[in-house]
Amino acid sequence: MRTLYITRHAKSSWSDPRLDDFHRPLNERGLRDAPFMARVFRSRNEPLDLLVSSTAIRALSTARTFAAELGSPPEAIVEDRAMYLAELPALIKRVNQLPDSAARVMLFGHNPGLSDLVEYLGDGDLGELPTCAVVRIDLLIDSWAEASMGLGTVVWHDHPKQHPELR
Repeated sequence: MRTLYITRHAKSSWSDPRLDDFHRPLNERGLRDAPFMARVFRSRNEPLDLLVSSTAIRALSTARTFAAELGSPPEAIVEDRAMYLAELPALIKRVNQLPDSAARVMLFGHNPGLSDLVEYLGDGDLGELPTCAVVRIDLLIDSWAEASMGLGTVVWHDHPKQHPELR
């Protein structure tokens, strides 16, 4: 079995019009939500073998926050420029290329690609993933190369607005 965690980056800032999309940082809400969701994830006690992130500032910042909360060094994150605004075909290709030595992997990236990936792999339509959402999909496969449409089961999904204590 393989477990894939799909995490959309936390809320980003549009306050500096000089920055292009790739370089937008997390905004105040994102800086609050990312550590909170990382703590929520840690409390589930579901260890990760690998973290893979888009290299966009907002995605990488979210990944680094999760890594820190889980006790992993920032260099433990595999940075993948091709995941920046990747669409479904590129994301499936990335999943199929994950190392089989890693059975539990968390991806950090962007919509609409990540929402499409959840729908493609999973057994239900969660709609558009909100910022800082995390989805767990279990795949009854022996190798990541086998990951394909409808082979996964969405075990749980979570996002900041499901937690009234955060508001």
